[in-house]
Amino acid sequence: MDLPEPLPGPAYRIHTTRLVIRCWQPADATLLHIALLRNADHLYPWMAWIKGEPLELQRRIELLRVWRGNFDHDLNFEYGIFSQDEKLLLGAAGLHTYLGEGVRGIGYWIDKDHNGQGFATETSAAFTKVAFEVDHVTRVEIHCDPKNLASAAVPRKLGFTHEATLHNRIEGADGKLNDSMIWTLFREDYPQSIAATAKIEAFDVVGRKLI
Repeated sequence: MDLPEPLPGPAYRIHTTRLVIRCWQPADATLLHIALLRNADHLYPWMAWIKGEPLELQRRIELLRVWRGNFDHDLNFEYGIFSQDEKLLLGAAGLHTYLGEGVRGIGYWIDKDHNGQGFATETSAAFTKVAFEVDHVTRVEIHCDPKNLASAAVPRKLGFTHEATLHNRIEGADGKLNDSMIWTLFREDYPQSIAATAKIEAFDVVGRKLI
């Protein structure tokens, strides 16, 4: 008997052992708004976009509509990281397309009260698995400031290779240029990586299981 053809992505929902990682909806605007107000100082050293905060709630609703539109049109993939009951927002992450066709870039931030619990690693492992097994990319990259030791630990744990540190490449929220570490996992190395063993389920826009 012939096996069915794999369903096309993208993955709108991803379930890990502790998390629900899903596409943002405009209805999430208040949750995100409150989270960013709480985390502005926490994110300021690492996230240049935080200098634009706080946004008006209506502007955030409009932004989430843009993110959802980009998601639906396969332009870029922004996700919220939620508790399993989806009542608690634990952070946000992106499976980004800015590196070009056949490549994904992973970005993430975790709520200040939930740091140190492995949520960034769990999310990045899930994204890596989705990138290779659903999106069928050739490589995945994670970029981070070398001073952000917690962030740099994520790709190291998952078996990414530190390919380079680029000097004075990324503008920070304070307007200064910071270094950027480039961590990469190639398709041929993925089966031997920790990410390949991640226990996840991924679903398309109508809830059909992809993984």
